[in-house]
Amino acid sequence: MGTRKAAGLARSPAKTGIGGVMVDAMIGCISADWSPGIGDPGPGGWLTVLAYLVCCALALRVWLRGGPGGGFWGLIALFLLFLAVNKQLDLQSALTAAGRCLAKAQGWYANRRMVQAEFILGLLVLVVVCLLAGLWWQRRHLRRNGLALVGLAILAGFVMIRAVGFHHFDRLIGIRELGIPMNYLLENAGLLLIAVNALTILRRGDRRAAAPG
Repeated sequence: MGTRKAAGLARSPAKTGIGGVMVDAMIGCISADWSPGIGDPGPGGWLTVLAYLVCCALALRVWLRGGPGGGFWGLIALFLLFLAVNKQLDLQSALTAAGRCLAKAQGWYANRRMVQAEFILGLLVLVVVCLLAGLWWQRRHLRRNGLALVGLAILAGFVMIRAVGFHHFDRLIGIRELGIPMNYLLENAGLLLIAVNALTILRRGDRRAAAPG
């Protein structure tokens, strides 16, 4: 009796995950589509990473200087640092691969477009809710931090849409304007708004410090 029980335990799966899908099988499936490495080794990719790091440094300076809504800039600095790392590790592709593998394992891959559409709708709602929450949090400091809030919303929406891996959105952001991919323009537009806002705050602080007492 004890031998049969031991044999049954030996045959049972060692690791299970969401919906009964084995973790080892999921890891193997994801590894077939994604592996850690430099996702965009070209000049454009590294320039965007540099832009993220510069904006992160500016946000950090605003946060360290203090002032109204200073904690908001601390969060921006952390978010931008994460996106700088993610730009080359391409973690959203790992998330896309995980969703694809889960869909195949659970048998709803044929209906993935409907699930993707619902997920995109949910992400858009989340971005709007976060934007409204940010507006409420910064309602007394919108003149000071409003541009950064809009830039943050653009970046968050862009990253989440990329993570979904919806083919029609991928084609849309792959369109070129004046020879520049749309995704490059969108991503750097958000960074530009944050940088302009941070530089404006820092210059105001320098002028006040230089003004005679």
